Amino acid sequence: MNERPAPVEFGELEILYRDENYIAINKPSGLLVHRSFLDKHETQFAMQMLRDQIGQHVFPVHRLDRPTSGVLLFALSSEAARDINQLFIDNQISKRYLALVRGFAPESVFLDKPLKEQLDKIADKFADQNKAPQEAQTQFNCLQQATLPIPIDKYPTVRYSLVECFPKTGRKHQIRRHLKHLSLPIIGDVNHGDNQHNQFFREHFALRRLMLFATELNFVHPYTQQQINIKAPLGEAMLTICQQLGWPHQEKDY
Repeated sequence: MNERPAPVEFGELEILYRDENYIAINKPSGLLVHRSFLDKHETQFAMQMLRDQIGQHVFPVHRLDRPTSGVLLFALSSEAARDINQLFIDNQISKRYLALVRGFAPESVFLDKPLKEQLDKIADKFADQNKAPQEAQTQFNCLQQATLPIPIDKYPTVRYSLVECFPKTGRKHQIRRHLKHLSLPIIGDVNHGDNQHNQFFREHFALRRLMLFATELNFVHPYTQQQINIKAPLGEAMLTICQQLGWPHQEKDY
């Protein structure tokens, strides 16, 4: 299965941060960062939309998977892109995600599990198919837990957790794959998740997206040396689900 949602027309992008060198948006779930020959049918891309919105070229410095929403940073010049990229390379940028998962997550767990690079059959046709697994590390903290008296499969109740995720490396689908390894698949993940629970959320919460949110990006500005903290809201749909699960349902709580 793929993660292609129904066609959506995205409106004006929400700008979370802007200075003379960098700009960050709240990328909606379902929006591609830039053009890809693997998605030839698509007509909207965050990079081109932001360029048209602010009237100047932008340079992507990192990426979010299409179904993931949240903080997406761009540079406003090639020089600024080069300098912020060095911070990513040196692991000087901290990224925080929130994930809604199946099961009860442990209070805190640091997972150090190398991941074999996931190659695309078309885009990576000539890549090394036998490349050794790459180092991958993620810190997970459980923020909330909930039990619902609804039977799924052989269990009389369902359990869910809200997990805070701090990836220390940047492998493809790292958070999703690490959570799957912990038997805590993210709700809405059609590739690494639990289809029965995905269906439950579609039917009971009208939810048709990956429940992974890039909520914060922190770094020391390469030019001003100021500490920059960029946050993206979870949004009303997720806060409503939090309320229905008995969790705090104000943005300030997360």
